[in-house]
Amino acid sequence: MIPLLLAAFLLVGCVGRPDPAPAESRTSQPPWDAPRDAISYIEAAGVAQLSLGDDADPWILDIDVIVAGQPVEVPAYIGIDRLRAVQAPVHTHEPGGEVWLEGEGNDTSTLGEFFTLWGVRFDADCLGAVCGGVTVTADGHPVDDPVGLRLRGVERVEVSAG
Repeated sequence: MIPLLLAAFLLVGCVGRPDPAPAESRTSQPPWDAPRDAISYIEAAGVAQLSLGDDADPWILDIDVIVAGQPVEVPAYIGIDRLRAVQAPVHTHEPGGEVWLEGEGNDTSTLGEFFTLWGVRFDADCLGAVCGGVTVTADGHPVDDPVGLRLRGVERVEVSAG
């Protein structure tokens, strides 16, 4: 039996990683999971592709997302492609809104890049399916340019829509 399995393995060979699915900007209602093929989203955000575990120069902040008065869970592994062992400079490790800035380029990471990595439409007017009434605060202060908000140095961001 074992020689037969070995022969089958040698004939088939190793299975490569599948091509990543393309990045999408979801315009749906929450909840929004973290994209499985984060590499496509890292490329779409135009941020560095760092090796998984690059923890140089860390900064941690909290991001709260609220849609129509209801909290939205920020999932684990936004900006992390575990299959390819790659991470973005801005990412999440656990669910709950704790966002990590680590590695090269983390000092310029923006809120817009974070939502691109999450695969959720985000601009001054829309969050996912909700357009109008989008507000963003950083450490309790209103933000005029939410997409361009640099996350380094901020302790808490609240994004609200609807």
